[in-house]
Amino acid sequence: MANRLALFVDRREAGRRLADVLEGFRDEEPLVVALPRGGVPVGFEVASALDAPFDILLVRKIGAPFNPEYGIGAIAEGGVRFIRVKDVELIGISDQELEAVVARESAELERRRELYRGNEEPQPVEGRTVLLVDDGIATGGTAVAAGQALKARGAARVILAVPVAPPGTEERLAGEFDEIVCLEQPHGFFGIGQFYVDFGQVGDEEVIDLLEAARMPDRVVASANPPAPADPSATERSVQIEPVPGLRLAGDLRLPEPAAGLVLFAHGSGSSRLSPRNRQVAEALNEGGFATLLFDLLTTDEELDRAKVFDIGLLAERLLAVTRWAEGEEALRSLPISYFGASTGAAAALRAAAHLGAGIRAVVSRGGRPDLAAESLEEVASPTLLIVGGADWQVLELNEQAARLLRCDHEIAIVPGATHLFEEPGALERVAELSADWFSRYSPLEPISQNPTPGGR
Repeated sequence: MANRLALFVDRREAGRRLADVLEGFRDEEPLVVALPRGGVPVGFEVASALDAPFDILLVRKIGAPFNPEYGIGAIAEGGVRFIRVKDVELIGISDQELEAVVARESAELERRRELYRGNEEPQPVEGRTVLLVDDGIATGGTAVAAGQALKARGAARVILAVPVAPPGTEERLAGEFDEIVCLEQPHGFFGIGQFYVDFGQVGDEEVIDLLEAARMPDRVVASANPPAPADPSATERSVQIEPVPGLRLAGDLRLPEPAAGLVLFAHGSGSSRLSPRNRQVAEALNEGGFATLLFDLLTTDEELDRAKVFDIGLLAERLLAVTRWAEGEEALRSLPISYFGASTGAAAALRAAAHLGAGIRAVVSRGGRPDLAAESLEEVASPTLLIVGGADWQVLELNEQAARLLRCDHEIAIVPGATHLFEEPGALERVAELSADWFSRYSPLEPISQNPTPGGR
């Protein structure tokens, strides 16, 4: 559903569109400052288009101690600290708990400063107009902290410039900035990533590369951002699957030669075959020799019905239909089939696996909700790996409950520090590694017992 509402192809494209609107600031000879990491590709494009100098400003969100995703403030370079005191009091966070979170985020901010800047000093901002750029804002806490840091360093004007934000953002943050430029303020805002087709994680290396490119007199090569060449040994094609007469599901099949197996991706709530997170995992599996099929379990119209999004029975039926389709395809029929599920898609994968028994070689869940398939878990024969972020404590607890019901070979793999979307540095790469290892471990040469043994691993 998220990608149906996508407004931007990726951060680079968003940056180029943002630059068009910011053209009027060219005569002020602005400095473009981006918030790492997601804002850096956006800011680089803006700076390139305006022929403006480019820099970053390091800032870290301060999350509630028991729910890191809930922002209660932020810290920025220069010792700036912005805390929503009312939120702290409402939640009941003690001074000791708050200081522990601040200390942890301060250490990460310092790590990134050393990594990104080295011995380089920040660009001087005194007396200048600064265009503060990010890939979008939700609560605005990090942007406010960054704006305060720039003002403290003597910036004459700070213009917040973002591609997307929730409705009412300009009014809510008007007193914090000299001006706010926002391309889109769509209704139904749940997170920045839902408005991008490709919202893959920006790594440290990309930040460093763009900073170095910005120092070069000619930025054309870096701005072009040529895609990595596709593996010439792999076949890729779009497919149409008809689970019931008159209803078609779109899918993307990638088939390396030779292929060790086929992994069907069952996407969950708010996701689709275009999910950058699932596509990143799929690409890693392709490199490991696995064919992948990413497809939509629901049609575009069905995705608008939240009841269908959480109808595990319906999702499992669709997955079974796709499995039967794959078994009938000449190029795929000899390949052992496994499932990779995310969110509610993980529950659908486990229910379908319970139905098919030894027909499914293995199941991997990423940030999934296996608890939603509780009545089917004892019947699952396929070796199952439950991958959960260490900071995604609610989902971790639900996975632990579900694991106690499994009688097949199973494990819980925790990615330390990762939140629900695995956006932290290296988190999604770790998911890909764990998944490839699990699928490789249960090769087609190893038979799976039709009678799962109690206790798992």
